[in-house]
Amino acid sequence: MQRSKVLVTGKVPEQVIKKLQEVFDVTYPQNRRFSRVEVLQMLPEYDGVLLVGLKGDRELIDAGSNLKIIATVGVGFDHIDIDYAQKKGIVVANTPQAVRLPTAEMAIALMLAVVRRLHVYDQDLRAGNWPDLSESQNMGMSLAGKTLGIYGMGRIGSTVGQFAQLLGMKVIYNKRHPLSSTEEQKLNVKYADFSTLIKDSDVITLHAPLTPQTEGVFDSSVFNKMKSTAYIINTARGKLINQTDLITALENKTIAGAGLDVFAEEPEVPEALGALDNVVLTPHAGTATLEARTAIANEASENIIALLRDGHAKNMVNQVAQYL
Repeated sequence: MQRSKVLVTGKVPEQVIKKLQEVFDVTYPQNRRFSRVEVLQMLPEYDGVLLVGLKGDRELIDAGSNLKIIATVGVGFDHIDIDYAQKKGIVVANTPQAVRLPTAEMAIALMLAVVRRLHVYDQDLRAGNWPDLSESQNMGMSLAGKTLGIYGMGRIGSTVGQFAQLLGMKVIYNKRHPLSSTEEQKLNVKYADFSTLIKDSDVITLHAPLTPQTEGVFDSSVFNKMKSTAYIINTARGKLINQTDLITALENKTIAGAGLDVFAEEPEVPEALGALDNVVLTPHAGTATLEARTAIANEASENIIALLRDGHAKNMVNQVAQYL
């Protein structure tokens, strides 16, 4: 029986390649990513693609005339045309389990860094300055007793909420469909409508997917209603925030600060953000640990194996009837 063919478009851990090779004929680049042109040329021959660093738009989907699955290395899938893949009968699968802990860790790390002014202290000491910590402007904010507002209460948001409670924070959340009362009691969280979330939170952390409904939802009208002492953390998608409005809010001290791991047009980071001392910036590094990247690539490979070898879908983000 002829083996299915799988294309890996970018670098993943060697053990993941070996795992796929046990089952399929695998093509992958050596120490680089395939270019988009290369992928488009090769794709017609393949049954599955492990998509790393490329957009799964209509052009790519059309090139995959034999594709049965697009497996992405992450929980987000706004870089793939889900509806068009659905029309073509192609499964799109993500990796929701492996991203949960590392992304939650990054959200907490950014929150602690910005509210405790770690980046400013670091810069001061590197410049040979010892700040006067008796001056209020040089002090940070304690998290114990403060309210964390979580926008998007899925796996990552729930984990961030658990971590925050260990720091003594009260947790409220907002999402399109509230949790059941049983789930809320288990997590020790309380639902808040959006207006209450932005008004009552001392820190707001974003964990919602990017959709037409959520794009740019955090704009000047929201920042103007937040506490002037509040912070916003984003490890989800950059376009959840109107970046221009955020810069203005940070410059004018409408809000106290921000911790950002994602940006509107990556890898571009506005110079105005880099010039501010009330924001911590990281390069979409929420899953940038060896352990996390290995686990994510493993989960993506398991999605491909589940579909092409075993005939059933895993972690589907669209509804392709023949694979349900």
